[in-house]
Formats: sequence, structure tokens, C-alpha cells
Amino acid sequence: MEFKIALGVSARHLHLSRADMDTLFGEGSELTVKKTIQQPGQFASNEQVTMVTSKGEMKLRVLGPLRDYTQIELAITDARKMGINAPVRNSGDLKDSAGCTLVGPKGQVELKEGIIIAARHVHLSPATAEKHGVKNGDFVDLVTTGERASTLHNVLVRASEKDFDEVHIDTDEGNTINLDSGELVLLKY
Repeated sequence: MEFKIALGVSARHLHLSRADMDTLFGEGSELTVKKTIQQPGQFASNEQVTMVTSKGEMKLRVLGPLRDYTQIELAITDARKMGINAPVRNSGDLKDSAGCTLVGPKGQVELKEGIIIAARHVHLSPATAEKHGVKNGDFVDLVTTGERASTLHNVLVRASEKDFDEVHIDTDEGNTINLDSGELVLLKY
């Protein structure tokens, strides 16, 4: 079976915990919305921090809202540029992942782990998942058309009440298939 869905290409970014937000931006500081994103309640903030490794520095935009943990999501190209051996993981699976120093306007955080290459995944509402006979935790394939037509395997299904129908890949994958956010792709299962 198959169905079309919008593509979301995700650039490098950072999710912060309350404690790390306080350290980097000041006690009680809040994220301010630069632009809303497709997933309900989530947004790109105006706030940015600098990630520092032995290979240099890289700016990261903070996505909101705050989370229970701090997590950095990079493309493989970003990780290699920064000398980081980051694992491909599902969001929140941070055990034994890479670390760095984060520098904000009010302080810095030594992150022992938390840097991942986000595994490709698809967000589905429960109604869409049920309609197509897939469930949270299943895997599907992403099929594209065009000059660089490709099939990306192992796309994790994330279905919950808080999800908006959209498949997420990183900038390396988007560049490889020559597609951008908002374009329709095919999910096969």
C-alpha cells in the first residue's frame, strides 16, 4: 500500500531543557517565536547558541518548546565538519551519544551526550495511521520521483495525537534526492 505525504527537510537545530536554557540565556528566560513549524505547538525560536568542539564552532537555532532534555540534531555533513562521531538515533535516544560545549549569551553548558543524527521518520495523526493500516513504531519506505528519484528505507512511524502528517529527513538526505520541504513524496509499506 502507499499514500502521498508532505516532506519536511530539517536543518541542524537544538532542543533545550529548562535548566540548560537558564544557564545559556539567564534564569527564567523564555524562547521567542521566529517561525511556527508544521508539528503542533513547535516553533523555530529567535534564540541561537554556539556549539563548540575541538574542530571549531557552529551556530544552532533553538526549537521550542523546551523539553525535558537537551538534544542537538545534525546532518552527517555537519557532524563530520565538527569532528563529531554522532550516532543515527531516534529523538530522545541519547545514551552514549556525542557531546560538546554550548555557549549562550549568559553562560555555557558542557554537554556530555546529546548530539545525534536524527533517524528519518514520519509523523502521523492517529486517524491517518489507522486509515492506512500503520501504527506507531512501524517502518515504511519513502519513494521520490524526479531527476534523483530514490527510495529511502527504514522510515520510523511516529503516530500520536500531537503529530501532524509529515515525513522528516535531514538536509543531507534532502539534498541527495533534490527535494525540499513541502513537496509531496510517497510512503510505501
